Amino acid sequence: MNVKDCMSNKVCFCTPNSTVKDAAKLMCDNHVGCIPVCDNTNTVVGLVTDRDLILRSLACEKDGKQTPVSEVMTTKVFNITPNAEVAEAEKIMCECQVRRVPVVENDIIVGIITVGDCL
Repeated sequence: MNVKDCMSNKVCFCTPNSTVKDAAKLMCDNHVGCIPVCDNTNTVVGLVTDRDLILRSLACEKDGKQTPVSEVMTTKVFNITPNAEVAEAEKIMCECQVRRVPVVENDIIVGIITVGDCL
């Protein structure tokens, strides 16, 4: 099975200049624990997770209304293409100890695959 067969293709994302509060609101509104961070060409430049918001913002007493996502996001992002095998996505998740992998085509985000999608 290919990644495109089980990925979520309705992906909300924010920009590096979005605030921590904006990212948290997106997560809440969309019932997700991770938001890709994309530049103005929809290229993934990072991921911000609920864990990032807690450990790198709230625990550090940063102002969520003023702190840009770029200060708290994870910048080491592993991508995969829609035509890759799901087993390849599982391998990335296992070896890199991540639960979500952005799906990109021509350097543009087209979806996201999670551990739950692989089950």
